[in-house]
Amino acid sequence: MTSPSPFTCVLDARASLGECPLWSVAERALYWVDINAPSLNRFDPATGENKTMPMPASIGSFVFRAGGGFVVALRTGIWLADEDGRVGSRAAAAPFDVPHHRFNDGRCDPHGRFVVGTMNENRNAADAALYRLDADFSLTRLFGGLTISNGLAWSPDGRTMYHADTPTRTVLAYDYDAGSVPPSNPRRFAQWQGETERPDGAAIDSAGNYWIAFYRGGKVLQLSPRGEQIAEFPVPAMCPTMCAFGGDDLCTLYVTSARQERDAAELARFPQSGGIFAMRVNVPGLPEAQFAG
Repeated sequence: MTSPSPFTCVLDARASLGECPLWSVAERALYWVDINAPSLNRFDPATGENKTMPMPASIGSFVFRAGGGFVVALRTGIWLADEDGRVGSRAAAAPFDVPHHRFNDGRCDPHGRFVVGTMNENRNAADAALYRLDADFSLTRLFGGLTISNGLAWSPDGRTMYHADTPTRTVLAYDYDAGSVPPSNPRRFAQWQGETERPDGAAIDSAGNYWIAFYRGGKVLQLSPRGEQIAEFPVPAMCPTMCAFGGDDLCTLYVTSARQERDAAELARFPQSGGIFAMRVNVPGLPEAQFAG
């Protein structure tokens, strides 16, 4: 790093592929996944304790259910799980070729629906897609033509959806409403050119700023609602994966990270790769929406 990082490691998890941090306001805890373990985890910042809940297959993302428990996006489909992470019934079958594809980035939209994308693990075709699971467990394909679906977030008023297909190094903004129509009017929100500028997971603060982690880029960027860069924050890991706002005031920015496929020299420089990092910010985030079904 060329400058000191404002992030500190709050959990030296050594996760293979840490992802999908979500803050539970009620529990004052950060939930997150290790896609490869595979596991869903509960981290309590007050005690430093991390509870690991093993999953039966790769877990790309999850959301909280309004009635308790979780909806988990596994390689084998979308499943319901109880508050201890025990997987129960399947809400939707996997809409992809299971050996080579899996669910990736996902979160609840402002209307309580689980929007989740897929990825082609071979990265040899743009045959991944974005889906929406409604409260009645119907699964709708929103659009395709993707390779690695990432960067999902919504503006504070819920009228704009942000989404990235990582290999394109581009974040698009879409018009979004509560209707059944797919997101519309796609336009370029932000774009980068560098080899390591690969947009991964994101979060929105209460002022509408978009925070995006760069896998292999070792940084998090804060962008204005117009897509202009406000600030750049180095992370003491080369592969930060996704941001989330937490803490009692939602002014702590948490970032998950990965250590899979990183060489020994890099891990010697960044030994806490795969950990969860945190820093204080001036603008609070927003509570995560919960699945209505």
